[in-house]
Amino acid sequence: MFNAEAFAKMKKDAVIINTARGPLIDEKALVAALDSGHLGGAALDVVEVEPLPKDSPLMGRDNVILTPHTGFYSAESLVELQTKAATDVAHVLQGEEPVYPAKMG
Repeated sequence: MFNAEAFAKMKKDAVIINTARGPLIDEKALVAALDSGHLGGAALDVVEVEPLPKDSPLMGRDNVILTPHTGFYSAESLVELQTKAATDVAHVLQGEEPVYPAKMG
């Protein structure tokens, strides 16, 4: 997890990019690092709470790029996503294990 300690170890002009999971970044620590000038910027496709609240201190900043959890999207990625899902359905219908099983709980 990227918290205040992790940000303190980064170069002052570093930019953090998160396209994985929102909770990987402590947003309060991120805002503090940005406010203090210790971190150069952030590009976030995911955040702790989606959608991001309109009063979030991450909104409207020149040093933060926010995308609505669509950073993965391209025509090619959509075809791949659909193909993987259909292939897994076919595996299950044939009595095989899925390659990408859904994890519950």
